[in-house]
Amino acid sequence: MWSLPKPEPVAEERTSAEPLPPIDGVQPGALRGAVTLILETGQALRLVKGRAGAADKRAIIGLIGFAGLLRPVWHGARNDDPYADWWLIKVHEALEQAEQALRAALAEVSEPLGRCEAVEASLGASTRPVRIPLRFTNPYAYRGAHLVGDYDRLVRAVLTAQHIGAMTREDAERAVQLGGRPLRRAFLSPLGYRLSGVTRRDLAQGSALSLKVRERLGEVPADILSGERRAPYAPLRPAPASSLAGQVGLQPLAAKA
Repeated sequence: MWSLPKPEPVAEERTSAEPLPPIDGVQPGALRGAVTLILETGQALRLVKGRAGAADKRAIIGLIGFAGLLRPVWHGARNDDPYADWWLIKVHEALEQAEQALRAALAEVSEPLGRCEAVEASLGASTRPVRIPLRFTNPYAYRGAHLVGDYDRLVRAVLTAQHIGAMTREDAERAVQLGGRPLRRAFLSPLGYRLSGVTRRDLAQGSALSLKVRERLGEVPADILSGERRAPYAPLRPAPASSLAGQVGLQPLAAKA
């Protein structure tokens, strides 16, 4: 004979105010985590390392070089340099364009792969993929790593299509070469910026430093100078000093003897 199960005990609300453990001065530690880029093709791996220039070959900036070029841009944007904000927008737009180009290239390669319904082919996978630990200081370097991963997938699709006769060798080589071009172009986007220490206040006051930087880098667009337009992943800027503090002349308390 079936019987209804006994109801589980319900935790009763506490009616007595129990003291909480003291938490003054206690803060959680910094967050730590591991980020790894996994690549399966040599072509994508070469885009991580880049290539040093030679007499007959120009240098290629890879993901590591891109992250290095980004470091001063990120630092400048964090310290209210409008030129750094301007460059960060250029970096963001270049990465967006590279992402769109890679998606379009992958869609184009996927068409011949799926042309024959009777032949189902999965993308070739490496027997020994390379795992690269990433320790970048800003999200745009990691976005570059995402794009290298997208390029890795494109190369796998192209080589698979060539292997099963859905793409000629010449077309495959051209697709691999053209696919990497927008990514290499994006990795050049931080070039031209140099950390100068100039801030929006310097530009507003027309300081000697701001005049030198203006002469070298040109005029910042008005919406960027005002702070109205910033890159979506830009760092927080320092809070502006209170105007009230300047009016009443607030000073830090002197240390007790």
